[in-house]
Amino acid sequence: MSEHTGRLHKLFDSNFLEYTSYVIKERAIPAIEDGLKPVQRRLLQTLHNMDDGRYHKVANVVGETMKLHPHGDASIFAALVNLANKGFLIDRQGNFGNIYTGDQASAARYIECRLSPLALEVMFNKDLTEYVESYDGRTTEPVSLPAKIPLLLLQGAEGIAVGMATRILPHNFRELLQAQIAVLKEQDFEIFPDFPQKGLIDINDYDQGNGKVRCRARIKEKNEKTITITEIPYGTTTTSLIDSIEKAAKSGKIKIMSISDYTAEEVEIEIKLPRNIYAKDTIKALYAFTDCEVPLNTNLTLIRGDFPETSTVDEVLRFNTEKLVDDLTRELEIELSRLSQKLHARLLDQIFIEERLYKEIEEVTTYERVVSTVDESLKPYIKRLEQPVTREDIERLLEIRIKRISRYDIDRQAKEIKAIRKDIKEIKISLQDVVGYTINYLEKILESYGDDFPRLSEITEFSEVKARKVALSNLTVGYNRETGFLGHSIKAENEQNDIVFSCSEYDRLLLIFSSGMYKVVPVPEKLFVGEELEYAAVFEKNVVFNIVYRDGVENLAYVKRFRSPKFILDKEYYLFAPHKRSRILLLLLGEGKHARVSLVPSRRARSNIVEIDFDQFLLKNASAKGKRVSPRVARRVVESTDRVIKERAASNLPGIEPQEDSVAEAEVPLDNGSITDTVEEENKS
Repeated sequence: MSEHTGRLHKLFDSNFLEYTSYVIKERAIPAIEDGLKPVQRRLLQTLHNMDDGRYHKVANVVGETMKLHPHGDASIFAALVNLANKGFLIDRQGNFGNIYTGDQASAARYIECRLSPLALEVMFNKDLTEYVESYDGRTTEPVSLPAKIPLLLLQGAEGIAVGMATRILPHNFRELLQAQIAVLKEQDFEIFPDFPQKGLIDINDYDQGNGKVRCRARIKEKNEKTITITEIPYGTTTTSLIDSIEKAAKSGKIKIMSISDYTAEEVEIEIKLPRNIYAKDTIKALYAFTDCEVPLNTNLTLIRGDFPETSTVDEVLRFNTEKLVDDLTRELEIELSRLSQKLHARLLDQIFIEERLYKEIEEVTTYERVVSTVDESLKPYIKRLEQPVTREDIERLLEIRIKRISRYDIDRQAKEIKAIRKDIKEIKISLQDVVGYTINYLEKILESYGDDFPRLSEITEFSEVKARKVALSNLTVGYNRETGFLGHSIKAENEQNDIVFSCSEYDRLLLIFSSGMYKVVPVPEKLFVGEELEYAAVFEKNVVFNIVYRDGVENLAYVKRFRSPKFILDKEYYLFAPHKRSRILLLLLGEGKHARVSLVPSRRARSNIVEIDFDQFLLKNASAKGKRVSPRVARRVVESTDRVIKERAASNLPGIEPQEDSVAEAEVPLDNGSITDTVEEENKS
């Protein structure tokens, strides 16, 4: 049994490894050499084989490509439409869909395509292309195309394989070629994405193609009640964008009256706003709660040689630039060899005809003697030739027809030889400075095609939109003291004892209990907090809290002031040492607050009332003990007005001297943590 299991494991391991390698190399991950996946490469090669300058029906192109691609016509058609809509290598005729609205292309039998002039110029060279047999052995296909532009970065790519994925964002044509020129000149350069859907992009976290790009729609305020979206983020369509806006409106995160899509050649989405809702605030909410802002995570995984690897934008660009130099060098060397052969042939013809060497063989009877005679007759002219004379050269001379000899034009032949020599000289000069030749080549490409591909996306820096600040207060939180429940599904019944307030789903609630315990929680639907909840409200920074509390151990009242404390979500803290008799006697918010403390009567005391002006006390830590109100027990504490304080001060009645602390205050630091308001950080929390 174990032997069979072991064989089965080996079979699965072997088959899975083959499948994994196939998916990675033959489907999902593009090659660094030409930036193409196999189906794209086969499509372009098929179009090149079919090229006659006219448009071809896409259905025919797909059928021809199936001779090279071992999969169905649907995948080939989808790849062709995707490649054509990128706008660089394929000219289109007919409805190829709409990248803005997400509309599909027409059927393959109704649309046509051909290679673009750019593709014909920079993508093909039979002399530089290595071919292998196709999947059925009936024809050959290229291993990679000799692309002379950094196509991988130009077009971008996305793919999911087994155990890995790639997401390479597209870049601008002009900027890529200018960066290649900078590489050749050993200058610094920076390259950032550029999207066909346009939009605004923040590239601070791009990290050479392995980080994140934030992309926003371009939103214009037509008037205070009308918003227009004219550009959309990469990876979205007007349909998906409108769906996200309607979803946010349905959940109450934003309020809109109507939304209309007028997109045709350009994006135009119009949003009308209801009463009391204004464009300026709604635009911020659109970025916070809809696909008007999307993060694009990038992962520059590619195939180099036979293996996948993760690279960077700089590395890919430098690799493509070095490859371009090598390819142009090979092209020059091949062309030099051809011109040398052509010059050699022209010089042989010139010598053979002008010097009338053909007369030397008029009396020769055998073919071998003819060949040797011509060979001997050419020896005095060897110095005029570019290379030694071979038997093949002599046989070619012997095949010259009398008609050609009789019409031989000495002047035209001399001009042609002179032109060939000039071309050879230019190539040799170019080979001496291949880098300069490559720079000139790139500049010519830029001059010919650069104006056709301007930058579409605007690079900028986004200010962070905090969800809590732009969220609508669409929830009503209630606290029912009788049941002890708090939440947005709870209805308050007693106006005096219960608590009701509005908030958004992104808010945090500060809960303070009469026992002195406090904590910060997310907005709950229904949460049991008990009957001793003293204070509940949306947490706000820098709110001043004024409290008078009873210390359970001493049974004396203390007063203190503090600002909104730092916190860790859902963690319990205490404003004073917990004790079964310790409790908050009075809690007031803000500046200019006063309190009146009624003390247990004493015969020796001039007064049994102490007036407190909270502004006279220093702001301390939330856990500080505070200042003792009196050495006597406090019977009652109520809020009083500034007028009462002044009247009692005029009567020389006692108050608290704030400058002298009768009890040492314990400064206990809180855990250093806080919850931020952005949606992303809240999700992490």
